[in-house]
Amino acid sequence: MNTTAVPSAAPRLSDATLGLWLGVLGVVVFALTLPMTRLATGSVDAPQLSPWFVTWARAALAGGLSALYLLATRSRRPTRAERGPLLLSLAGNAIGYPLLLGWALRHVPSGHAAVITALLPLATAAVAAWLMHQRARLGFWLFAVLGSALVVAYSLIRAAQAGHGLGLSWADALLVGAVLAASLGYVGGAQATPTLGAERVISWVCVMALPLTVPGALLTWPEQPIATASWWALAYVGVFSMWAGFFAWFRGLALGGALRVSQTQLLQPFVSILAAVPLLGESLDLMTLGFALAVVATVFLGRRMAAPPPTAGSAPR
Repeated sequence: MNTTAVPSAAPRLSDATLGLWLGVLGVVVFALTLPMTRLATGSVDAPQLSPWFVTWARAALAGGLSALYLLATRSRRPTRAERGPLLLSLAGNAIGYPLLLGWALRHVPSGHAAVITALLPLATAAVAAWLMHQRARLGFWLFAVLGSALVVAYSLIRAAQAGHGLGLSWADALLVGAVLAASLGYVGGAQATPTLGAERVISWVCVMALPLTVPGALLTWPEQPIATASWWALAYVGVFSMWAGFFAWFRGLALGGALRVSQTQLLQPFVSILAAVPLLGESLDLMTLGFALAVVATVFLGRRMAAPPPTAGSAPR
């Protein structure tokens, strides 16, 4: 009898693990949004593209790519039940977040903006708990708060070292609004992903926005000369921040759970800081690495606590 062992197939990643890694990929793509938006809009002293134009043009660019994708894949139209979440994602991710972020970054540095946008994981988790009825153990919330506190503490220290004040201003209000808009958009997209698919969710969001974004881009087209770097930055936020990054992000939220995968956003400020070294000439220090390691620990510890406790009579898995 032949007893030669037959190699077993490689084990598949669980949906939760795959969702987590897709979330990390989305975070890496989105982490460049801050420095790239800053390059695109410039500052008050050296303005480049208008925040209005960046908002409309990036969504219009993504809308054109989306239309080609939907036609090439012969994707079906969204159902009536899917249109509500898609409109929520459109309002939050295609218009609200980029517009509010663009105007804020005209007036505050990216380090200052990181203080406020670091609250995005908690906001997304809270919106997911509210709209998608997801629940978790108390330990999850404690680690989520701890991780957010570490991010905020780091950002405050870094901003203080750079001499940037953190007093309450209208720019801070814009950043808070951007966080709320993004979190609502993320959860809206996650709600439609199980039936429509991650790629079609963001593609339909961008296509549905075209009646607004194309005229908006044409009406706000810049009249003054624009630096080449600003145009390249606009191309990045249009192709990746507004479109391709959501392929991974919405799929990750759907597979791993929006409440759990949203905590990978705690890493986003640190990835942004690393990217800002070559893009904006900022320096990297040991404090950044130390805080990044601490935040990574809270993300993975929080992930282990994300599942709700089993109810009486339920079988352990």
